[in-house]
Amino acid sequence: MAEAHQAVGFQFTVRPDGLDLKLSKEVIKNIYLSGVTAWKKRAIQFKNGVLAGVYPASPSSWLIVVIAMMSSLYIPFDPSLGMIDALKENLPKRHCMSVQTRAVLSAILFATGLWLFLIYLLRYTLKALLSYHGWIFESHGRMSKSTQMWLSLVKMFSGRRPLLYSFQASLPRLPVPSVDDTIHRYLESVRSLLDSEQYNQMEMLANDFKDSLAAQLQRYLILKSWWGTNYVSDWWEEYIYLRGRSPIMVNSNFYIMDLLYVNPTHRQAARAGNVVHAMLQYRRKLERGEHAPLRALGTVPMCSTQMERIFNTTRIPGIETDIVQHLTDRKHLVVYHKGRFFQVWLYTGGRHLLPSELETQFLRILNDTSEPLPGELKLAALTAGNRVPWARARNKYFSQGGNKASLDAIESAAFFLTLDDEAQGYDPTKTKSLDSYAKSLLHGKCYDRWFDKSFTLISYPNGKMGINAEHSWADAPIVGHMWEYVLATDCFHLGYTEEGHCKGDVNKGLPNPTRLQWQIPKECQYAIETSYLSAKQIADDVDFHGYLFTEFGKGLIKKCRCSPDAFIQLALQLAQFRDQRVFCLTYESSMTRMFRDGRTETVRSCTSEAVAFVRAMEDAGATNAQRLALFRKAADKHQNMYRLAMTGSGIDRHLFCLYIVSKYLGIDSPFLTKVLSEPWKLSTSQTPQQQLNLVDINKFPKYVGAGGGFGPVADDGYGVSYIIVGENLITFHISSKFSSPDTDSFRFGQHIGKAMLDIQALFKSENDKKMVEQAKQIQMENGRKHK
Repeated sequence: MAEAHQAVGFQFTVRPDGLDLKLSKEVIKNIYLSGVTAWKKRAIQFKNGVLAGVYPASPSSWLIVVIAMMSSLYIPFDPSLGMIDALKENLPKRHCMSVQTRAVLSAILFATGLWLFLIYLLRYTLKALLSYHGWIFESHGRMSKSTQMWLSLVKMFSGRRPLLYSFQASLPRLPVPSVDDTIHRYLESVRSLLDSEQYNQMEMLANDFKDSLAAQLQRYLILKSWWGTNYVSDWWEEYIYLRGRSPIMVNSNFYIMDLLYVNPTHRQAARAGNVVHAMLQYRRKLERGEHAPLRALGTVPMCSTQMERIFNTTRIPGIETDIVQHLTDRKHLVVYHKGRFFQVWLYTGGRHLLPSELETQFLRILNDTSEPLPGELKLAALTAGNRVPWARARNKYFSQGGNKASLDAIESAAFFLTLDDEAQGYDPTKTKSLDSYAKSLLHGKCYDRWFDKSFTLISYPNGKMGINAEHSWADAPIVGHMWEYVLATDCFHLGYTEEGHCKGDVNKGLPNPTRLQWQIPKECQYAIETSYLSAKQIADDVDFHGYLFTEFGKGLIKKCRCSPDAFIQLALQLAQFRDQRVFCLTYESSMTRMFRDGRTETVRSCTSEAVAFVRAMEDAGATNAQRLALFRKAADKHQNMYRLAMTGSGIDRHLFCLYIVSKYLGIDSPFLTKVLSEPWKLSTSQTPQQQLNLVDINKFPKYVGAGGGFGPVADDGYGVSYIIVGENLITFHISSKFSSPDTDSFRFGQHIGKAMLDIQALFKSENDKKMVEQAKQIQMENGRKHK
């Protein structure tokens, strides 16, 4: 076979007259090209590292400063104020150098020091400017003179053509809010959820905490904020994600769907080939830091730290805590198909495999008829079950020999690919197609996704794709950023032939994908089956409903002079009350990436203003004018809460960190314990759209994503993810549990749709009233003219 021949780099035969050596020119050529590519990659990474390291200055600016200081040697005025002369007199081995050499060397040293000082001055000036957040509290479309001036200064100090990590050193640290402010906002957030007796008790606990332990815990937290880059993120990753011992499937992992209406090809291997190639292009730009940093208002930079671990990352199970293992420069992926694991190399001759070459490799896997080895079929169920049994099984059965080598291949892969054998995707003719698609992405069969990988790419027989992502290493917008790039590259740059295959010549000379080998004893097979049954029970309990709201979208909401997010959040509060007849603690995720290493903060959406609005909507005696006034007040309140969360003045991350400090000190706080044990019965999140603006959705309205979702957070609650798609579509991903008699995802979706329409009717009523008043005014003016 050609593959076997190429796999052998050289052959030799020992003869009486010496050694007969035969080299394979093809393999030597590939080795040479691979080495050249590796050195080019290192050179580019080094260059971009230097550019990001000295940003907002540039290496050429060093030369300008050096030339300026050298010129000062020939003028009577000394801009260094004698420092060059001082350096000249204190150079080591100065007696071995001429006067001219010492002068030039001293000027270069002074110029370099001055250049570094100016870099740090520019950075700290930019950091001080970025610490101002007054702009975010201004009304949309109305920018004050001071904010305009501030924006101009930020643009001036931001430099030109920044790389992905150029702004990292200039981002401000997440501030620690005052205890008084946090407790005040907390009590305000629960006032409408508690009766008078419960609220008085909570207020007493809060005041006791403020008067006794708070100052001590706050001092430690402030010390941590000075010492670390972010006082929340490392503890959030460790204690919220990595120390959890329950299954991460459904409970932690989330999913992202493919394009909603468009399927570029119906050939599974071809679609997977294009998408994997686009991911490799994205990874190459990511490793070189060549992606443009995300910026609010097109100017204010966001932290890019989370993007470092998109690829080559795996969550490793432990007995007490997991760890996140991130590697560099991984050149293979692992593919799962019908119970078999295959290793596929992503490079040949020092370059990425082309889409057509990847299609060939995936076709070989699809056409492979070999059977799974004993225990191999459901092996990945270990990653879906409880963490402790998986950690013990990993240590006992996968720590040596062939099992270790195969597991290392999975955990060190760039990412994990599942070639699924059941078609999925949105089909308007099938009422539950979106529900089935979501459940497939969220948990699949419980053994056909490697839930520990940073993400599992899932390919379906009809050409549809999707992603299941592990949550500890990053948040959904990071995966969404990569997915937007991949889908745009797949559809608008790579494309397909008329037959639906990847473009390019077919290279059949590539070595076949390699089957991973396993020797799994009966005891381990029992552990696998136990994890599978545990995971299947969780998966079977997920009640999911995908709801496409097409009556109106962002366009109409903005015409009502309202934030789309506030509009939807208030609709969710109205839907929740109609569904459960009670109000509940509501979680909305907000980002804090305007700060270094920032992740998320909680917006407590069920405010007193929102409760008043919902009660008015349910009160038959209230007028539409009263309801609309309460709606606007509640929307303004929600917007203010969201802005406070984004700017580091949220409630929950501060209280969480105070609680962690108390545990380290061995101090028991009834107030913090009570706060941290409160259930979030309604957990919500907005999936960002058009982070890269690679596709004009006004020109290509069908090329929109369906967003993504997550499992229910509470046993008797709802998880709701929504995406505002273009101007006329909002997609809701609703999850709950069948085991709860009080919840029903489909019913809740209907409540959401009705709530959206009811709120829109308030604005329509107001507009109708204005039109009537305008008509009366015109009629009166016409009457005066007639007289």
